[in-house]
Amino acid sequence: MSQWPSVRAAVLLRALLRLGWQVKRQSGSHRVLARDGFPDYVFSFHDSEEIGPRMLARIAKHTGLLPSDL
Repeated sequence: MSQWPSVRAAVLLRALLRLGWQVKRQSGSHRVLARDGFPDYVFSFHDSEEIGPRMLARIAKHTGLLPSDL
């Protein structure tokens, strides 16, 4: 079983903002997030969309997110 839960996109975005990510710009549901020491990350989910464990693991590789951050 995966260590990652399923979460809504709004919960994930709040967790990333707590980690120091900032919304650099937004066009519709596409948000470009920026943080020092990391390349920009395009967050392209609607707020009510459910994100599964596999996608969370992929996002974590790019953003430094940990399961405990959620």
